[in-house]
Amino acid sequence: RHTRSTRDWNSDVCSSDLLLLGYFRWRTLVLSPAQADARLQALQARIRPHFLFNSINAVLAIVRAEPKRAEAALEDMADLFRMAMSDAHELVALKDEVALAERYLALEQLRMGERLQVRWHLRDMPQDALIPPLVLQPLLENAVYHGIEPLAAGGLIEVRLYLGDRRLHLEVRNPLSATAAQTDGNRIALANIRERLALLFDVEAEYRVERGLDSYAVHIIIPYRKKEAS
Repeated sequence: RHTRSTRDWNSDVCSSDLLLLGYFRWRTLVLSPAQADARLQALQARIRPHFLFNSINAVLAIVRAEPKRAEAALEDMADLFRMAMSDAHELVALKDEVALAERYLALEQLRMGERLQVRWHLRDMPQDALIPPLVLQPLLENAVYHGIEPLAAGGLIEVRLYLGDRRLHLEVRNPLSATAAQTDGNRIALANIRERLALLFDVEAEYRVERGLDSYAVHIIIPYRKKEAS
C-alpha cells in the first residue's frame, strides 16, 4: 500500500498556503477598491438630499413674490444637482467648486438676506488646482446652519483658499453662538467629508477643527493636484 512521504505532505501544505495567500492578495487588489468605490458613492449621495431640500424651500419662499429671482435660483439649483451627480472619484476644477459654492450661498441669501455675509480670500488660490466635488459646499452649509442661522443678527463666513508647501489649503470660519452645541447633523456632515478625503488621499489629507468660544473653523489640507497640460 502506497504511503505518502512527509516531503509530499509538506509540499501539499505549502501549495495550499500559497493558494490561500494568492486568494487573499486577489481580494485585496480586486475587492477593496470596489468596496472603497461603493463607499465613496454612498458618502457623496448622502450630501445630495440636504442642500437640495433646503434650496427648494428657499426658492418656494420667493417664487410668487419674485418670479425672476426664483427662476435664477432654479438655474443655480440645477448646477448644484449636476455637481452632486458627478463621479465621486473625479476631481473637479477648484474655480468651478468655488462658483458652485457661490451659487449655493446665493440660494441661502434668498431666505436669510443681510444676516448672511461672506468674505472670500482667493488672491492666492491656484487657478489650476483640482479638488474632489462637493467638499467646499458642505462646509459652507455647516457654517450657515450651525453658525449663522442661530444668531439673531447673523454673521460673517470667511473662506480662504491658498497653496502652501505644495499642498492645497481650504479654510472656512464662522461665528458661533455661546450656547451652540455640535448636533448629530453637524457631526455626520463633517465625518462624511473626513471619510471621503481619507478614501481619496489616505494619509496625505489633513482635517483640522478649531472651536473657540465664539467661532468655529475647519481647515482642510489635500495634495495639490492639477490638470495636465494637453
